[in-house]
This record gives sequence, structure tokens and C-alpha cells, in this order.
Amino acid sequence: MCNHHSVDSISTPNNKVWHPDDKAQATPSSPNASEIYRPDILETIEANIKDLDDELRALSLDIHAHPELGYEEYHAHDVYTTFMEKHGFEVTKQFHLPTAWKATFSHGTGGRTIGINSEMDALKGIGHACGHNLIGISGVAVALAIRAALEHHNIPGKIVLLGTPAEEGGSGKVVLLEKGAYQGMDACLMCHPAPGPIGSVSLSSCLALQRLTVEYKGHTAHAALSPWEGRNALDAAVLGYNNISALRQQLKPTHRVHGIFEGKDWAPNIIPDYAKFICLVRAPTRAEMQETVKRVTPCFEAAALATGCEVTITYEKGSTFDLRQNKALGGEVANIVLNKYGAIDYEWGIKSASTDFGNVTYALPSLHPGFAIPTIVDGGNHTPGFTQAAATTAAHYASLDVSKALAATGLRVLADDDFFSKVQKTFKEDETERGPL
Repeated sequence: MCNHHSVDSISTPNNKVWHPDDKAQATPSSPNASEIYRPDILETIEANIKDLDDELRALSLDIHAHPELGYEEYHAHDVYTTFMEKHGFEVTKQFHLPTAWKATFSHGTGGRTIGINSEMDALKGIGHACGHNLIGISGVAVALAIRAALEHHNIPGKIVLLGTPAEEGGSGKVVLLEKGAYQGMDACLMCHPAPGPIGSVSLSSCLALQRLTVEYKGHTAHAALSPWEGRNALDAAVLGYNNISALRQQLKPTHRVHGIFEGKDWAPNIIPDYAKFICLVRAPTRAEMQETVKRVTPCFEAAALATGCEVTITYEKGSTFDLRQNKALGGEVANIVLNKYGAIDYEWGIKSASTDFGNVTYALPSLHPGFAIPTIVDGGNHTPGFTQAAATTAAHYASLDVSKALAATGLRVLADDDFFSKVQKTFKEDETERGPL
């Protein structure tokens, strides 16, 4: 057996955010401090990803140059499926959804199945400001590197790479999970870029999320001549917003409630008879999020009562859960990163954001590390600055480093029975703690 760092004791030695003008390079925090499982396999993985470097860079820049919104990733669908077919994978296009896809490869007979995810969608108006071009090529790199290792070392197993649409608000993975796309996987892996220290890989979780659509219906009136004849739906929405602001004083600092107003045929001289409040409620766990939703809902109901408006509250499908990072998978990634590539932390990544991959971690053993890329000040995820960062050479190589660690971890799931037993054990322990999907 290999010796591993205790996952709970690892922290990054540097909290300075990586900026584009930094001259330092990512270096392993604990080089040669502990054994790595099958170093010969890791060497195969590293060599394969090095050979693919130029192709992966071109693929990333192609996706980055053609940003597409959720469920509209037609260019990405075609580019990725063509790429995987060229590399010998069996590809299923339009897999359950028009822009989802599946690429599979099997070696030998029997063996386990490792799942991998590649995200594709961008953000309205600011393109790939969450770095899904990097996530996409990382999934490709992991799949191709595991394939090379299976063939070179004659290890039986199956790889399933899913192209998953609409992470940004569309809950694409939740839909795919419900349609059975993850059935048969023994574990699933992916990663996500974010600001952070140079060379840092984050094993933080994220916030569970519920989207609510709140619609107020009132009655129009002349806003100056006879406002008393009206029932102001916009006032109701504003009051609901202010009620939430008052509630925040009694919410934990780790919880988030935020949203926007939308109207219909508004004019300053007419009392609005319709207003919509789109609200997102987030908390560190699924259970906490559900409890916070119960506290937020009366804020909307009270606003309707005070203004004399009707209210309809819709709890939108596709709520997403927190990341339940599998401790055995996380410990393996941490061991490789610390010895070979960089540092491990629990404070960066997408800790205060949300992802539909959280639901996948409730369904099967999974891991979703964040990885740092160089960002400008105030240029984190969902900003134009991050769009630029996601196309840099430094970001590209950061994604390849974490891909090597993920590939080696995924390969161990396929090759090492004892390790896979630990992966299953830690998943079951966590399931007992947080409840089933």
C-alpha cells in the first residue's frame, strides 16, 4: 500500500492569488514526500498528455472562440465528438439531450467503469467567463490519458466521457442523471478553474442551490390620477426583496439569497400589474438550503399580503446540491498533486458558488477539484477578466496538471481493488451522514 497525506490536514502554504504578471511557477509542495501508486502509470499519463498538448490547446481555443449558451452548444458538440472519434472512441451524439454526447472506450474484458465530465456552455454577454473550455479539454485529456494507460499496461476497464450541457443555470447534469446517463459508472471525475494561489488544487465543496420564480399580479391604474385604484405588483416584488434583506441578519454568513426583478409592459405613469422576482437560495449543504428556502418563502407571501397582490411561487426543477467530495478520491489526487505539481487547499475553488455536479456526487463516488489559474484583480469567475484568463497559456497548463492527477486517480479506480473498496466505503459513510439522493 502507498502512504497518503491525511486529507484533513492538508493546507496550501500560500494564500496569495495568482496574477498574470507573477513570475513564479507552480512547484510541488511536498516533492517525493510519499509514495505514488504505480509511478510507471503516471509516467504513461504524463507522456500522453504531453503528446496531446498542441491538439488540446487548439481545441480549447476553438471552444473559447465560439461561446454558446446552455442547451445551445451545437458547435462544441460537433467539435468534441469529432475529436473523440478521431482518437478512436465510440461516440454517441445527442445523448439524451440535443447537445449532450458520450464517448466510450473499453479495454480487455470485465473491469470497472470510470466516468468523466466535460462542460461546454458559456455565459450570456461575457463568453467563457467560467472557463468551461478548460473543463472541456480536461475531460478529454483525462479520458485519453486513461486510455493510453489501459492499453500500455494492459489493464481492463471502461471509460465514459460525457459532454454535459447547460451547467450555467440549466442543470444539465441533473437532467442527464435523471435520464440514466450516469448508470454503470463506478466513479466520476471532473475539475473547474477559479482564482487561487499558484499551482493550487482545491478540494472545497460548493453551495447547494434552489431557484425560485415569484410572480406578483396586481391591478393597473393611472399612477398620478388615481393610484388608489391600483395594486402595485412592483411594490410587492420590492417589498419581498427588502424582507429578504431583513432576514439576512438572521441567516448564517455562509448562506446566500439573491435575485433580480423582471417586468412586463412597465411604464412610469402606470401602476404595474405584474412583476417577477427570480431568486436563488444557496447554503453549504442540501439540508441547509432546504431549510433556508422555508424561511425565505414567507418573505414573498408577506409582500403580497401587504400590497394586496396575488403571488405564485414556483420552486423550479433542477435544484443543485453541494459537492460531496469523495475522501478516498480526494486523498489520491492530493497525494499526486503535492508530490508532483502544486498544493492542496480547501478555501478556494468554487466554494461559494454552485454546480450541478453536486447532484452527481450524491449519486455515486465523485470528485470535482478546483484549480487555480492566473486572474486580474476583481477578475474572478463570471467576469470579462476571467474570460481572458481562461484563454491564457498558463491556464491551459494548469488544467493539464490537474488532469494528470485526475487521470492517475481514475486509473487507480480501475486497477486497484483495495483502493476502489475505500472509495466505496467513504461514499457509503458520507451517504449515511447526508442522506441518499
